[in-house]
Amino acid sequence: MWQIAIMIKTQITVPDELYHKAKEIAKAKEWSLAEVFRRGLEYMAETHTNPIRQESWSVPEIACGNTPPISAEELKNFQNDMRDEFLLSKLKA
Repeated sequence: MWQIAIMIKTQITVPDELYHKAKEIAKAKEWSLAEVFRRGLEYMAETHTNPIRQESWSVPEIACGNTPPISAEELKNFQNDMRDEFLLSKLKA
């Protein structure tokens, strides 16, 4: 029995280098550019069927040169301090 595939036409933006590589693949395989992208998406769909989901996410530690990493809590405190200083400076002005 034949199965009819419904296709959706879409538009994507890709970097020049990737576009040219896809064109090379299409030429070498004698495929259309659309077929190259379709097969690439099929591959991604097959290999990423169970995406890893992280239940909770937090801001990663930020390393700044030779200074020790800044934790999310330190970053939040810094942001609050800077906001407070900014607001106080506006009140004094």
